[in-house]
Amino acid sequence: TAFSSIGHICRDVNYGWLIRNLHANGASLFFICIYMHIGRGLYYGSYLYKETWNIGVILLLLVMVTAFVGYVLPWGQMSFWGATVITNLLSAVPYVGNSLVQWIWGGFSVDNATLTRFFAFHFLFPFVIAGATLVHLLFLHQTGSTNPLGLNSDADKISFHPYFSYKDLLGFAALVLGLTALSLFFPNLLGDPD
Repeated sequence: TAFSSIGHICRDVNYGWLIRNLHANGASLFFICIYMHIGRGLYYGSYLYKETWNIGVILLLLVMVTAFVGYVLPWGQMSFWGATVITNLLSAVPYVGNSLVQWIWGGFSVDNATLTRFFAFHFLFPFVIAGATLVHLLFLHQTGSTNPLGLNSDADKISFHPYFSYKDLLGFAALVLGLTALSLFFPNLLGDPD
């Protein structure tokens, strides 16, 4: 079963516990970065660029669905009941709700068919997210991003490389270092103990 395979990976595979902790805590840090990105967008008025903003909202929803189906995969009690409750919310959709829930479940209740479907979704959605991210960046490149400095002249601008690329590289290194430290020293800090 899925629950025993997670136990096998964590106990018997070399550094399997580390890979699982990096994956789970990486998802939590990814959401923290997304929320900071949304906060920055709200602060600087990026929502005025409707196409770029709407694609960003679609990206957020896709990431949330991917995280939810990934949360179900360990198949513990919290996973099972989380899947049961959240998927049952779709039964409130008029006319097609019950059929939609049964299609997602692959039957009449949350079972192994649900787990198989969620595993497929958890694998495939990151590719959809990558494509939507490219579209998001294309629209951002088309409209330009909001400028916190308010500079309109080219004379005061600086080139992206090396200034911003080094700044981004430093931020990425700090994020990876923080994720590694979190996964090694406080692996259950951002998740539930299930």
